[in-house]
Amino acid sequence: MSRILSQLRRSGLLAVCAWALLQASAHAQLTIEITGAGANRIPVAIAEFGGDPAASGVLTSVIRGDLERSGLFKMIDTSGVAITETTPPNFEDWKSRGADALAAGSLGSSADGRQEARFRLYDVARETVLGGSAFVTSKAMLRAAGHRIADVIYEKLTGEPGVFSTRIAYVVRVNAARYELHIADADGQNSQVALISKEPIISPSWSPDGDRLAYVSFENKKPVVYVHSLASGKRVVVANFKGSNSAPAWSPDGRRLAVVLSKEGGSQIFLVNADGAGAQRLTSSSAINTEPNFSPDGQFVYFTSDRGGSPQIYRVGIDGGDVQRISFEGSYNVTPRISPDGKSMAFVSRRDGGFRLSVMDLASRQVQVLTDSYKDESPSFAPNGRMILIATEAGGRGVLSAVSTDGRIKQRLSISAGDVREPAWGPFNK
Repeated sequence: MSRILSQLRRSGLLAVCAWALLQASAHAQLTIEITGAGANRIPVAIAEFGGDPAASGVLTSVIRGDLERSGLFKMIDTSGVAITETTPPNFEDWKSRGADALAAGSLGSSADGRQEARFRLYDVARETVLGGSAFVTSKAMLRAAGHRIADVIYEKLTGEPGVFSTRIAYVVRVNAARYELHIADADGQNSQVALISKEPIISPSWSPDGDRLAYVSFENKKPVVYVHSLASGKRVVVANFKGSNSAPAWSPDGRRLAVVLSKEGGSQIFLVNADGAGAQRLTSSSAINTEPNFSPDGQFVYFTSDRGGSPQIYRVGIDGGDVQRISFEGSYNVTPRISPDGKSMAFVSRRDGGFRLSVMDLASRQVQVLTDSYKDESPSFAPNGRMILIATEAGGRGVLSAVSTDGRIKQRLSISAGDVREPAWGPFNK
């Protein structure tokens, strides 16, 4: 467990084989299995969108799939009912079907010749309109439009922003000689390959604006931190000092990264500018200090250290100074990740012989174990803080799991042809 801790003790082994943004093959798409759901799901009816049946069918399917996978909604059967955003709904009919909310819409032509997806959301019990929107789209972007509509519905019904239109990054071990860094929609579709290597790829990290990805490559026979622009495919070296350079984590303003460097002896936490300049040391210890993560306000860096004799979680201010221990329950706690609201911390703890995702309320220091698996690693919060994405194992293969912060809602994301590791959930789209 905590592969990064062990990797800091090893020399570099990676060699990048290609750098391109390539469309992944169909077999590399993630498939999602719902393994748990909320206790009280909201009954929602998503009527078939009007317009071209094939195109509108894609739109409707994406919306339904997003809401159902969230674990917060129960899909109501809409068969035999044709309704668009301009058709007054028969509320009594929808009440009899058990729906609390109804979404109806259509896909038509926009003024510029493209397609426009329009919808309305209704409160069935109160017989009122909750909201609606219109999104200009194209055939190639129908799934994206569906995700955006699902986000609107989610926020109207829960009060929280939806994350269906966000992206995730992860690493696929295709075979012993091929590893791929993927970028995909939050539902695992539209996967693209950003990096191909003969050796493992580690520590992808999203910039706050979602335009860049930091990662660690060993192409120079040592670990080096790069930042990759997703739009251009270009990358810059951020940390290539003597010794090890690893574990990049972005500051909330996107101007700096926390990295682990051994250039001055041991593994220490440093801050560097996003262009690699201005390295500032934060920790001074003979112990291994690794896995940094910023607090949302940018004032602290949380990290893993074995300075107390076993791996535990600490934090230090961005100007250095005193180090504060955060975790005390148990002998092994690693990989701190702070929630977007700054109120809780996800981490991996050793329990009953396994390594399990846990979450701590930072105010009360109360800890809740969220999984019953044995090889959890690499937690990453969704940008709304509702779910945590992790890597784990199932059936002897690496898979991803998404778990709600209360542990009730669970999803499993897997690929038929490979192990999946090193997940990172991207920010809200601009």
